[in-house]
Amino acid sequence: MTSSSTAPGIALPARHSAGCPYGPPPAYTEAAATSRLTRATMPGGESVWLVTGYAEVRAILSDRRFSSDVRHPAFPLLIAGGRDRITENPSFLNLDDPEHNRLRRMVTGDFLVKRIEAMRPDIQRITDETLDTMTGGRTEADLVADFALPIPSLVICLLLGVPYEDHEFFQRVSRTLLTQSSSPELLLDARDEMLEYLKELTARKRKEPQDDILSRLAVRDDLTTQEIASTGFLLLVGGHETTANMISLSTALLLEQPEQISRLADPAALPGAVEELLRHLTIIHTGVARVALEDVELGGTTIRAGEGVMAMLSTANRDEEVFGGAGRPIDELDLDRDARRHLAFGFGVHQCLGQPLARAELQIALATLFRRLPGLRPAVPHEELEFRTDSFIYGMRSLPVAW
Repeated sequence: MTSSSTAPGIALPARHSAGCPYGPPPAYTEAAATSRLTRATMPGGESVWLVTGYAEVRAILSDRRFSSDVRHPAFPLLIAGGRDRITENPSFLNLDDPEHNRLRRMVTGDFLVKRIEAMRPDIQRITDETLDTMTGGRTEADLVADFALPIPSLVICLLLGVPYEDHEFFQRVSRTLLTQSSSPELLLDARDEMLEYLKELTARKRKEPQDDILSRLAVRDDLTTQEIASTGFLLLVGGHETTANMISLSTALLLEQPEQISRLADPAALPGAVEELLRHLTIIHTGVARVALEDVELGGTTIRAGEGVMAMLSTANRDEEVFGGAGRPIDELDLDRDARRHLAFGFGVHQCLGQPLARAELQIALATLFRRLPGLRPAVPHEELEFRTDSFIYGMRSLPVAW
C-alpha cells in the first residue's frame, strides 16, 4: 500500500503547450499513462493527488468521504490567494449535503428531462433564428460569436429570466472568471460584480415575478438573496459557457472529419454521436476538486484526511479499459462508439444539473447547422485557429467559417 508523498509532481492547471488541441493537455495524458494517482502542485503551492483513471475518478465523485465544500481549509483551489473571499457564499456546487441538497432541489424541477424535452421547439426556434441572422447576406462568419455563443445564452436567459440585452455584460464577466491568467483580485471582483447584478435582478423579481427560475426562487421565504444570487451565478455562467464551447469545438473537429458528419443527420444516431463528442472533448480539463475527510484507500494508495484531490474527467473519459475495444483508437473521435458511461457531466450527487439541457442544445444546434449549411468549411487554415488554452473551461476564441 502506498501512502501520500510530499513530491511536488506536475503543476496545475496544465495547458495545451503541445499535442492535439481536442484532447487533454499533454501533461495530464502523460501522468495518466504512468499512474492513476499522481502528485501535483496547485497554483498556491499546495500538493494534491491528480486522479486520472476512470474507476478512481468515479469512486471519488460518489464517495462522501471526499468533500465538495470549498470552505474546508484544505480544499484545493485553482486560484492562488484570496481564500477568504473565494470561499464566501459558495453555490451548491461547492457545498456538501444537507446544504447542497437543500439548494439544488430548489431548481431540480426546471432541468428534468421532461421539462427540457418540452423546450425543444423553443431551442429549435432559437437555433433557426440565430442561423438566419448569421447567414443573412453573408458567406462567412465567426461561428463562436455568431452561433455557438448566442444559442445557449438565449436559452439560459429564457430559463432564468435574465434579460438577454445584458448578455454582453455577463459574457464579459464570465470570460474574466474563466481565464487562468486573470489575477485573483480581478477574478474575485468579476465574481462580485456578477453577484451584485443578480442580487439586484432578484429584488426586481420579488416585486414583479414572472415564469422563470429566478422569479420562483425570489418569492420563496426560505432562501436568502445571497443564496439565490449564488445559484443564479452558477446556472448563468455554467449554462452558456460550457455549451458554447462544446458547439464550437465539435464543429471544428467535425469539419476536419467530414466523413462522420452524416451521423448527425440520422435521428437514431444523433444522441449517441453527441455523447461521443462529449466524451472525446470533455472541456473541463482542470478537473473536479475534492478534499478527503478521512483516510481513504484508492487503487492501493492511501489518501490521507485533509489531502486534496483533482478528479480528471478528461483523462477518465479516455480510459482504454472503459471506452476502448472495437472501432477507432480511444484518442480518436468515433461517432459510432458507445460513450454513454462518460463522465463529462461528472458523477454522483454533484453531477451537472443542466445535462439534459446541454444534450438538447448540442443535438439541435449541430444537426441544424450541418443540415442547413452542407457546404460549411473552415475559412482559415487549421494552424490559425485560436483555442482558449488559458481557460478553466476549454474552448475556442473564434472559428472563422464559410459556406
